[in-house]
Amino acid sequence: MEPFSFATSEALELPVSIRIPHSDLYATVQLWADSKPLTTPVQTAYKSFKNERRWNEWLTLPINYSALPLSSQLAITIWDLSPTGGEGAQGHAIPFGGTTLPLFDKENQLQKGRQKCYLHRRKAADGLDSTSTPSVLRRGGVKIKDGPQFVDKESEELDRLEKLFKKHEMGEIPRIEWLDQLVFRGVEKRGLQAASTSLKTLKRGRSRQEGTITTLDGKHERNETPGPDEDLLDDERFTLFVELPRFDFPIVFADHEYPAPPISSLQHLSASHSTILMKPPPEVHYGPGINGIGSDDDHSLGGRLVRIYDPEVGARDNPAEGKHRRLVRSHRTGVLDRDLKPNAKVRDELNGIMAYSPTHILTPEEKDLVWKFRHHLTRDKRALTKFVKSVNWHDQSESRQAVQILAKWTEIDIDDALELLGPTFDNQAVRAYAVDRLRKADDDELLLYLLQLVQALKFEHISPDSVQDATQDSSLARFLISRATSNFMLGNYFHWYLMVECDDRSEEQGAEYRKLFAKVEYDFMTELVKLPDGPATRKVLLRQAELIAVLSKISGDIKVSKEAIPRKAEKVKHFLADAKNEIITIDPPLPLPLDPSVMITGVDPAEIHVFKSSLFPIMMTFKTTTKQKYQIIFKTGDDLRQDQLVIQIITLMDQLLQKENLDLKLSPYKILATSVTAGAAQFVPSMSLQSIVNKYKGNQVLAYLKYNNPDDKAPLGVRKETLDAFVKSCAGYCVITYLIGVGDRHLDNLLLAPDGHFFHADFGFILGRDPKPFAPAMKLCKEMVDGMGGASSEQYRQFKQYCFTAYTALRKSSNLILNLFSLMVDANIPDIKLEPDKVVLKVKERFHLEMSEEDAIRHFERLIEDSSNAIFPVVIDRLHGLVQHFRA
Repeated sequence: MEPFSFATSEALELPVSIRIPHSDLYATVQLWADSKPLTTPVQTAYKSFKNERRWNEWLTLPINYSALPLSSQLAITIWDLSPTGGEGAQGHAIPFGGTTLPLFDKENQLQKGRQKCYLHRRKAADGLDSTSTPSVLRRGGVKIKDGPQFVDKESEELDRLEKLFKKHEMGEIPRIEWLDQLVFRGVEKRGLQAASTSLKTLKRGRSRQEGTITTLDGKHERNETPGPDEDLLDDERFTLFVELPRFDFPIVFADHEYPAPPISSLQHLSASHSTILMKPPPEVHYGPGINGIGSDDDHSLGGRLVRIYDPEVGARDNPAEGKHRRLVRSHRTGVLDRDLKPNAKVRDELNGIMAYSPTHILTPEEKDLVWKFRHHLTRDKRALTKFVKSVNWHDQSESRQAVQILAKWTEIDIDDALELLGPTFDNQAVRAYAVDRLRKADDDELLLYLLQLVQALKFEHISPDSVQDATQDSSLARFLISRATSNFMLGNYFHWYLMVECDDRSEEQGAEYRKLFAKVEYDFMTELVKLPDGPATRKVLLRQAELIAVLSKISGDIKVSKEAIPRKAEKVKHFLADAKNEIITIDPPLPLPLDPSVMITGVDPAEIHVFKSSLFPIMMTFKTTTKQKYQIIFKTGDDLRQDQLVIQIITLMDQLLQKENLDLKLSPYKILATSVTAGAAQFVPSMSLQSIVNKYKGNQVLAYLKYNNPDDKAPLGVRKETLDAFVKSCAGYCVITYLIGVGDRHLDNLLLAPDGHFFHADFGFILGRDPKPFAPAMKLCKEMVDGMGGASSEQYRQFKQYCFTAYTALRKSSNLILNLFSLMVDANIPDIKLEPDKVVLKVKERFHLEMSEEDAIRHFERLIEDSSNAIFPVVIDRLHGLVQHFRA
């Protein structure tokens, strides 16, 4: 197909206008829709006509195209002046003729350009849906006062040619000057001949005294002899040519789409009502004489029935369901419930409920079952989240019982505690219970979830404008501040996570969230200075901010500079070497914000590199107290929070795999967003697969590994440890990037370190998004397979086995990963804010929790085969390489 473009009418913020180029006296134009006037009439200015009836005047109506309904039409009336008045007269003005022109055609496209409208003599235009003054005649002709309208074949041919002329005028038919002139002259002669023929035919019809004639639609009419006072003009065919605005693209009608009704206020309703919202509407049986949907009766309103969302009715509980729930959960039976124990069948049902994922919605029957056996379930840690979901928290007696039973529950896992801090759990006692569980996690584990816990503050009851500190309103804020003040590593990241959220001034973030995070940051600093070493810690954080400000300045200057890369690098070196910037020597040593375990003492201006890309990121080298160098990449103009999230999830998954005694040699580099437009990333010495392909011959990846780690006695001529690291890291990143849905994978963002560690970079597309067509679900390119020795090698067989083991191990921790993503639904991260309600589902569907472990392994094996054998990604990689080569 050829590419095409169009615009929608709702985006057309222009007033409706029309030009009246031809007629007499004055004209009025009024916009109608659904048989009702939308605007007041507008009128042409007075003009004296001599030879030709032409106004050549644009009339602008007081309404924009974006506000037009689909049924809009222009009612145009030409008015004559008469001192005696007459039929349809308005004062001394009588209608010479009228026409009604629809603004949208049958294909819902806006009419444009010159329009030919038939004038209905002595009638004022009406804008009704079933108008009596249509601008286009029916094919069978129109019956006028003294007989039918004669339409011969010549006139029909002229109408066809007129449509072609309009297409030619609009540029839809290519112009050929010499041929066009011949056609124009030929059509002009044909038009004069047709007009002469029509006039003769009309006169012959007028000369008949009486007779039977046949119209084009096959009907017989009686033709009476006209009286002497009737004018021949009554039988003439008058045409009005008007001109509508022209646009570069077709304008297709698009109605305004109202946002979906807010359902957040309905999330904590009773069990009966929450299910009613999910049920289809009940079937309606109409009584005798009542027309239902699809009735053939023209007067029926069945086809126009529209469902309206009523929040008042929607928020009410169904009385019958409410009564049933109260009977089932009667608090008088509370004492008896303590001794209830399920039989074998019910126990199986409860076990099925406990196995549900966090996204599963419980039915009312399941909620009633969990409530009934709540005392028995206190010994099952998996049951707590299901129990909390089964409680009607608007029932004071029921919620009071639920809070009391929470204290008796066995200790839950950390993933369930994170679920209770999500957006769907509003009760403060429940959230406080989850925070108590978090207190038992050590600092290293807490650091893995800190990014999500900061986002969970949005779901707390913290008043941004309150004078009291946030710890009085939120148990989570109190807990995070307490742990952050006692551990500098936690405090460092907690501080920078909060500062980035305070810096986000986009519409998606909202001023109330900025105030909330600013309040928590202020309370954090207030609590910090109360500690003995608190003032010194606060000063360290301030020095970190000064360092980031200096790096942001030089990075921003380099980004906007028009100089060549070598000149940019010299400028950076000169800036960093300037003692006034206090970065050449840092005394006392400063914890690096990106990695507080590294104490930096200054920057080495000699080891600077400016990368050739749109943002010109800077690679710089810091000197440390351990005499080892630490290299980072700093760039301005990009929001790194999405990359930061992906690296955090990769780090977490690496920890989960290692707990299963599976070390896949992953090396997730550190990344930190310092603002919404700047950030730093750890630089890992490596080469992209694209560079390796360009530099080495034959089996390029294997040649690169053999060059850096030769061993003639080892398989494939590469040191065993290096080849093992390559195979394992390939397996780990294949599984993890598939689960997160990382897209835009090409050989430039697949990196390989000299020691065999393979890893991914640049996570601008996640959750299944990909700018390339036919992108595979998992990136396993030919170069990776060849580096393992080929698809028939022992190393490739081990690679597949590592993939299966990693996939099944991570499926066991799916609840934790899903809960972490659920805490990020309100984070202003590009690929999350596109469809925040589907984020968790997109990740969940890649775990395939509905499958058994054997089926899941077979599914992943098919993924590996499809990815390694796919042809289209190979073509894309080659094209990408060529483009990058020409850019260089």
